[in-house]
Amino acid sequence: MSTEGMIEHREAGQEIAPTTVAPVPLRRRGRRGGIASWGPPVAVAILMIAGWYFVGSVLLDPSKSYLMPPPHAVLAVYFDPDVAPDMYEALWNTATVALTGLLVAIVLGVVWAIAMNQAKWIERSLYPYAVILQTIPILALVPLIGFWFGFDFFARVIVAILIALFPMVSNTLFGLQSIDAAQRELFTLQRANRWIVLKKLQFPAALPAIFAGMRISAGLAVVGAIVGDFFFQRGTPGIGALISKYTARLESDALFAAIILASLFGVVVFWFFGWLGRRVVGKWYDFA
Repeated sequence: MSTEGMIEHREAGQEIAPTTVAPVPLRRRGRRGGIASWGPPVAVAILMIAGWYFVGSVLLDPSKSYLMPPPHAVLAVYFDPDVAPDMYEALWNTATVALTGLLVAIVLGVVWAIAMNQAKWIERSLYPYAVILQTIPILALVPLIGFWFGFDFFARVIVAILIALFPMVSNTLFGLQSIDAAQRELFTLQRANRWIVLKKLQFPAALPAIFAGMRISAGLAVVGAIVGDFFFQRGTPGIGALISKYTARLESDALFAAIILASLFGVVVFWFFGWLGRRVVGKWYDFA
């Protein structure tokens, strides 16, 4: 009831007791929430492992069983003193390349998108080249990158940057251009300059899209680092170089282990940027 209505009733000699609203309890994530979150992925993983055993032991011809080693044989590779040290060292080399390329791609992508957001003629001039960069077959450019920049760390970082750059550009530009029109008009009425609008309105509003681009680029940077390792055999070996070596030697158990290890690293990087995004903007934006 409004304040005016309460005054009118009191003038009529009626007493109105104050109304209290009981707080609505927040829903807590208990054991059921944890099971609902992790239960389905774990169940799918169990089904995949069971299918792996079934295909390798039942469907596959015994003479070709080496092509699909059982999961326990792949798991044993991570503890093999003859194989595991080289694999973990290669993972570290690949991680260094991927993270370096990802950080450079994040900086270049954000700066590129901010420049295009400043004026339509800049966007029309630069955005087609971002699309071209995305559509160029990177595998065709890898030999040229090796000729121009060598076959070691720097060349591999360039490959990772080229693959991971476009999601940062497109997502950041989308976030900068998706601000509410009423808020933009409010800043215009206050005669805010472009720097104030970018700093106080556009960039904070674009943070969810920027972190979404980071998550996409994180996985692509790992792919780019592995592609560079696979083709640049002369430098420090990474996971890609080990995959090429295991393929040539038909060491299927080590090959599966290297592929799974690279995939897990990509998942960890993807999860990290998702966690970072929830910590930065999760209080006012629902990442679910």
